[in-house]
Amino acid sequence: MHCTPLSELRQNPSDLPWVVQKYGGTSVGKFLQVIASDIVPSYLETNRVTIVCSARSGETKEKGTTNQLLRAAEEALTTGSNKHLEIVKEITADHLKAARSVIKNPTILEKLEAQIEKDCLKLRSFLQAAEIIDEISPRSRDIIAGIGELLSCSIVTAILQDNGIDSQLVVLNNIIDREFTTLDQEFYDYLSQQLGDVVRQCGDKIPVLTGFFGNVPGSLLTTIGRGYTDLCAALVSVGLDAQELQIWKEVDGVFTADPRKVSDARLLPNITPEEAAELTYYGSEVIHPFTMEQVIRAEIPIRIKNVENPAGSGTIIFPEDQKLVLEGAVSTAATANDSRQKLPTAVTIKDNICVLNVHSNRKNVSHGFLAKIFATLDEYGVVVDLISTSEVHVSMALGSDMVQANLDKAIVDLEQLGTVDVLRDMAILSLVGKQMKNTVGTAGKMFTALASAGVNIEIISQGASEINISCVVDKANALSAMKAIHKGLLSAEALQEAVL
Repeated sequence: MHCTPLSELRQNPSDLPWVVQKYGGTSVGKFLQVIASDIVPSYLETNRVTIVCSARSGETKEKGTTNQLLRAAEEALTTGSNKHLEIVKEITADHLKAARSVIKNPTILEKLEAQIEKDCLKLRSFLQAAEIIDEISPRSRDIIAGIGELLSCSIVTAILQDNGIDSQLVVLNNIIDREFTTLDQEFYDYLSQQLGDVVRQCGDKIPVLTGFFGNVPGSLLTTIGRGYTDLCAALVSVGLDAQELQIWKEVDGVFTADPRKVSDARLLPNITPEEAAELTYYGSEVIHPFTMEQVIRAEIPIRIKNVENPAGSGTIIFPEDQKLVLEGAVSTAATANDSRQKLPTAVTIKDNICVLNVHSNRKNVSHGFLAKIFATLDEYGVVVDLISTSEVHVSMALGSDMVQANLDKAIVDLEQLGTVDVLRDMAILSLVGKQMKNTVGTAGKMFTALASAGVNIEIISQGASEINISCVVDKANALSAMKAIHKGLLSAEALQEAVL
């Protein structure tokens, strides 16, 4: 199929505002044809489009390419294991199958197949080299994980071409050509400028950027984590001074609760960056906090969109005091906040939590007691999500990503300070809202709703920011707790009552 130059599809393309579209793994895994034939073309007459992609995922992230790649890295260091080679075969077959299912032009398909096989062969060789030297450094692990974005973006580039849209694969592995020792604002400013420059060099072609952007201080996975593709998209947006950053998912936006669990959850037209950050940390996957910080600094709005409902307006993330009037937006921040100023924003659940209780043996004064607890947790890399303290007792909620062996070692040391017990199969329930600090009685209504539902509370915590009230409950009661809070504080009936 002939690829029509974008300059023929629109007038004065260089005068059009940029839109950066970031597609998550499951979107790329299941909705390639929608992206290429529906979503991207719908923006070409009014915008210049740049695309950033995550690695492909299947039905869940657990079965996604990045997880497979990281597992392959582990297996390469396992004596006598050939599973890393089997994983490479599976990844190769999966991407070839995906390519053959969507690409119709034989010339484009042949080129794509050759590229996929070449990249997977390099991956195999890299893992075999790691097996020989019996070592994978943090930066090597980054490179292995980054193969996922390379394969994903190759397919997206090809399907755009197959649909007559001239596109260009942009691999960002070597975009950082200066030495940095810290991940500070100077580094982000430099990287956003580099990304903006490389996109502009594509001319009229649609750039498809790998979310993996190479060698960063301290390694990409260690310092930024798995959300680095979101950060990449944010920095591209800043470098281009984009009209908006779009994060495409499989939901219509951010809801007052998980719509899969709470049937009357409402779509939020907009939320603040602070609210989005709290919701992300406590269980609702919104967007990587680093992403929001960089884009909001540049006064660029973030819009959460649904690949299954491209016409929907989604949810916009921007500050309350930022008077942005956005085309297609429901309202400005000020008017939107007027309608819900007496209500929290959303309730969310973070599962697979355990609670660690430490009761002092009274041989330690309070400041020494706390200092020794946190020194011990730091030594073994145990991260605390929530904490409640008294002079002689500390209760802590620990996240699901905790390494059990490290916790076991920490418990042995903590037992020198007093009695230690662990409660498992718990959940953190968080009520989030920027306006809660200005509303009397929110906490009371929350705990009344939980009591009415017969839910016992293990820990209660309110952050200094006053936009989050969290508590720890038994995992078995988490869903009923969320429904009770939503009904009492966030439902359409609660909204109507608050307005009246």
